[in-house]
Amino acid sequence: GNRGGKTEIDCFSFCLYGFIDDKEFDIPQVDTPPTLESILNEPEDEDEPFILEDTCILNTENIDAHSCETSSLASSDSGDLHGSVLRRNVLKGISAQMVSAADKVDAGLPTAITVSNVIAVGTSHGLALVFGKHNQALRLCLGTTATGAEYGAVSALSINHDCTRLLCGFAKGQITMWDLANGKLLRTMTDAHPPGTAILHVKFTDHPALAVCNDSGGSVFELSFRRVMGMRTCESRCLFSGSKGEVCCVEPLHAGPELKDHPITHYSLLAMASLTKILLIGLKPSLKVWMTFPYGKTDPASVPLLAWQFVAAQKTINPVLAFCRGNTIHFLLVKKDESGTIHVIKQRQLQLNCDFISLSWINPHTLVLMDSTEKLRVVDRPSQEELETVDMAELQLVYNSSHFKSLATGGNVSQALALVGEKTCYQSVCSYAGQIMYLGTESVHIMTLRNWRERVDHLLKQEKFMEALSLAWSFQEGTAKAVLGLFAEPAKRKGVVAEKMVEILLQYVDRSLKKCPEQGKIQVMEDLLFNQIYPRLVENSVARGVFLESLEPYILSERIGCLTAPVMRDLLSYFQENGMMDSVEGCLVHMDITNLDIQQVVQMCWDNQLYDAMIYVFNSGMNDYISPMEKLFQAIGPPLREGKPLTDEHVVMGNKLLVYISCCLAGRAYPLGDIPEDLVPQVKNQVFEFLIRLHSVEAAQEEEVYPYIRTLLHFDTREFLNVLALTFEDFKNDKQALEYQQRIVDILLKVMVDNSDFTPSQVGCLFTFLARQLAKPDNTLFVNRKLFDQVLEFLCSPDDDSRHTERQQVLLELLQVGGVVQFDEGHLLDLAEKAEFYQICEFMYDRKHLYDKIVDCYLKDPLRKEELFNYIHNILSMPGYSSEEKQLVWVKALQHIKVSQKRLHMLCPLEHTPGREKITEKHKLHEATAYLLEKKGDVQGAFEVLLQRILLQEETGDEVASLLQRVEEALHDIIALCQRSSHGLNQQQREALWFPLLEAMMSPQKLLKGADTKHTSEALKDLTMKVLNSMSSFIAPPAIIQRILKDPVYGKGKLAEIQGLILGMLETFNYEQTLLETTTNLLNSDLHWSLSHLRKAVSRGLHPRQDHCNICLQQYKRRQESEDIILNYCFMYSCGHLYHCQCLQRKEVGVLSERQYSWSCYKCTSNQGSRPADRPSTESSRSHSYYYMLTARVYVLSTLIGSLLWASGVYVNGMQMAFSACTCISRNHRRLMAAGTKESHASIPNHEGVATVILLEVKKK
Repeated sequence: GNRGGKTEIDCFSFCLYGFIDDKEFDIPQVDTPPTLESILNEPEDEDEPFILEDTCILNTENIDAHSCETSSLASSDSGDLHGSVLRRNVLKGISAQMVSAADKVDAGLPTAITVSNVIAVGTSHGLALVFGKHNQALRLCLGTTATGAEYGAVSALSINHDCTRLLCGFAKGQITMWDLANGKLLRTMTDAHPPGTAILHVKFTDHPALAVCNDSGGSVFELSFRRVMGMRTCESRCLFSGSKGEVCCVEPLHAGPELKDHPITHYSLLAMASLTKILLIGLKPSLKVWMTFPYGKTDPASVPLLAWQFVAAQKTINPVLAFCRGNTIHFLLVKKDESGTIHVIKQRQLQLNCDFISLSWINPHTLVLMDSTEKLRVVDRPSQEELETVDMAELQLVYNSSHFKSLATGGNVSQALALVGEKTCYQSVCSYAGQIMYLGTESVHIMTLRNWRERVDHLLKQEKFMEALSLAWSFQEGTAKAVLGLFAEPAKRKGVVAEKMVEILLQYVDRSLKKCPEQGKIQVMEDLLFNQIYPRLVENSVARGVFLESLEPYILSERIGCLTAPVMRDLLSYFQENGMMDSVEGCLVHMDITNLDIQQVVQMCWDNQLYDAMIYVFNSGMNDYISPMEKLFQAIGPPLREGKPLTDEHVVMGNKLLVYISCCLAGRAYPLGDIPEDLVPQVKNQVFEFLIRLHSVEAAQEEEVYPYIRTLLHFDTREFLNVLALTFEDFKNDKQALEYQQRIVDILLKVMVDNSDFTPSQVGCLFTFLARQLAKPDNTLFVNRKLFDQVLEFLCSPDDDSRHTERQQVLLELLQVGGVVQFDEGHLLDLAEKAEFYQICEFMYDRKHLYDKIVDCYLKDPLRKEELFNYIHNILSMPGYSSEEKQLVWVKALQHIKVSQKRLHMLCPLEHTPGREKITEKHKLHEATAYLLEKKGDVQGAFEVLLQRILLQEETGDEVASLLQRVEEALHDIIALCQRSSHGLNQQQREALWFPLLEAMMSPQKLLKGADTKHTSEALKDLTMKVLNSMSSFIAPPAIIQRILKDPVYGKGKLAEIQGLILGMLETFNYEQTLLETTTNLLNSDLHWSLSHLRKAVSRGLHPRQDHCNICLQQYKRRQESEDIILNYCFMYSCGHLYHCQCLQRKEVGVLSERQYSWSCYKCTSNQGSRPADRPSTESSRSHSYYYMLTARVYVLSTLIGSLLWASGVYVNGMQMAFSACTCISRNHRRLMAAGTKESHASIPNHEGVATVILLEVKKK
């Protein structure tokens, strides 16, 4: 029973954070700095870099009246309104062994208890008994009675957060530390505090080497544990002296594993309760007082009590400190704001008519208090309602009065502390993970919350059906208090509770219908609907069908709690018979299918390709997460192994399989919801074990090893590696998960390396994935570097001419994600040159700033040879390159320019070479002549020169194949000229430019007759179609069609002969319209994103760290007698430092540019060891960041447009296009940055510029 209760608490305690009413936290903050000298022995370090100026102090004078509102509760048993909230158990095993130890080994009576993963009990004869938490077996007996005679009774116990150390405090002042793994004594501390005082409290903090202790002198000490040269030491520091007020209770803030990264935990907060006030201090990073709070008038005999709990409020989780002395409970919310300031906010207090001696949280909503009559009172904090009262008199609670009176050391304590000690039981009550343990003289009792079903069943056992139904209805409506084990989502909660309510009504249906609340009848109606009305509808097929179809929307919206088994079977059968299989799948994933024949439902889903429903049935019906994968692998595995193409159904199966594996490894249920938290580790382990199996269940002899991983790699290598990458992101400190990670990487390498079944692209995906993983700062993977050399040899193999572009692109992607650090750069260059990977060579030369060698790369690359002069022009004309680099590029370019004297004239500047057109005409350089005429503005002349070139080609008597090739090359040049020039011409001038070209293509077709000219005729028609597609962007379609119909070749034939031309024109218009709309949408979305982020950035406020200038150390509000107004100006930077303008001028941190000062933070730049003028400006760094962000967006945008063009029937290599665009941007950025910050920032390309880069690439492809 104890083990079961613990499991439920662990599962649901953190989920309950979301139910606190936010209104109770809507209290204005208060901030008044405390006086540290009256509290701490050590002054605050003025040089401490972590300074928070507006620390909050709370007292009765400055707290808002609304925040001090008090609720008073009567101390009465709540009866059956809430049922029995607490479950009470006696740990009989531990109780019996305590009594036995006292009788047989003279262990003495129990004096203290603490609990973690084990339970430790201290005795009056100095022993510490350590028991197993679940089996209650005695594991260790620490200490001896001889030591006990010397040290006295155990007065305090504490276990650290990982349950490896136990601290024992003794009545005579000694402290010991024990190793809980082997029972070894590690430390004995006799001088940690003044002699002659008993240890009242000793407690570990969340910091592994830090603890605190409180003695009977009222002082508090910090204990720092160290290990130097193999010797264990302990350093003690006084946090609070008893001479300034005796502290009788200390409580450090402990955060569970799920909250270990909470920002408040870094301060190691400690709450201390003295006889007059509450103190909240932080031990880290330096000692600091955050709050003091006086009690006011209280009974001097009342016991001060403290208890911490993390509570969710306003979508954040923060600690709340509950404390009381007497009958009033106060609540303080502690939170940290964005500037690092800790705020302590007073919450509504609670008052009961009794004196409390114990205070504990059992969950974030519920408090358990014990009054001076030894009665437990369970209080719901949000509603401040008392839920239950339990009498604990039979426990015979152990009190710690003798230690507070320090009887073992002569009773040298104050009368006030001795008076409080009469009712103290600090060491007899401890809480852990939703359990509270109480130590009696002969027994140990444990209190836990009952889950909602137990509370209802407890009333049913007493035959209190009315009360049980009322309690169930409160669960249904979400108004119940101290709820455990119930879904937070209303739909799920109502579905579960409705079933329980029907169960209650069925047990006593006659009385329920007469006496239950009006709301309970709704649940009865569901029972009547399915058990009485539906059987009558079955007789009429039409009525039955209408009824079943009407259930679908209610099932999908989860408004029906549970269907009976006959209704569910009929519903599925009806949908199946009528071909409504989509409805079947939609309903199945929202239904409780445990009442159905699982195998039958699975077979139906498989036969009808309802894979989502099949997976859901396996998962929800049988908690089986492996069988769905086995069935899907059996379907897609054989065709992949045999190299057959996959059908559409196989592709769907494979995609669902990848998504399902991703969900399982992420802890999400498929297709919706989440896997139960207690099953998540088990499911992850099962999926990993399944994937790395050496062979399948029914493996044939010829089956290769690791068939499942091999199948996923063949199906979609990139997406499978993406799934693994997302899964690896969650692997932090999980040792087993990291082992799985290394194991899977080893298998991937074994399967893919040296395997001819995988393409270079697939192997490149693997090593790109590995390079990304190895580049992470917290990487734990080990990959042999020789494997990277091996894949480099594979990709750069000069003997393999197949997939040349693909292999180069894969290697380039690998280098760009950081893989370059895995290779020897010299060896990489050699292999790239041998394999003719000129883009790789350019990437490496660009890293080394060897721009002259890039010229050779362009010349050797046939695909990019035409871009050489643009590259040289950019190097020579744009800033960012040194004069030496430009000179090397110029010399390299001249070395490759080998021209005759007749072409040297073309290299002269325009204004120094008159009559240059005659030179080109003389030597029949048609392209050069057209270029010069176009430069002069004579577009028609250039057009006629290029058109004449086409006509001359047609008149030659060369072979048809070579003739057509030259005509096509000449046509390419003239089309480019027409497209460049058409933008500045009117419609009539465009027709005069394009129609002669169209005529030149159509006129030769008139002369082609006979069967032997069919090939030539088709080729000319294709060229004509090319002209039509190009001119359709500039000439109206009716004019083009009219011109075509006038031509004898097309005008006298049937409509089918020109159908291809017209359809081609329409496709071109559709394509351009789609491209324009897609680009516009992308640019609008990107512009909106950028503007919204810029607006958010400029509207964010700044908060200064101090209220004084960081140079002169004077208040920024100082008044100067001087009339110079600039003295009152202040500058504050985003780092939080604040300065007077005059102080910055004296320190010469301003840089004058264009009559304006550009300031930089003096303190930050001084700490970095350089003057501000010598460091890059903020604008430069922002420009860098903007360019990196812009490059990423261009890459994604280019790839997306390439995909859209491919879907439209136009082949474009999106990856190549994206790389070209990003390379262009990165080069411009580098040059602009070298030219200066201001020019670089001003030259950042806008979104239209990005679109231009992309569309130019599209046009080029």
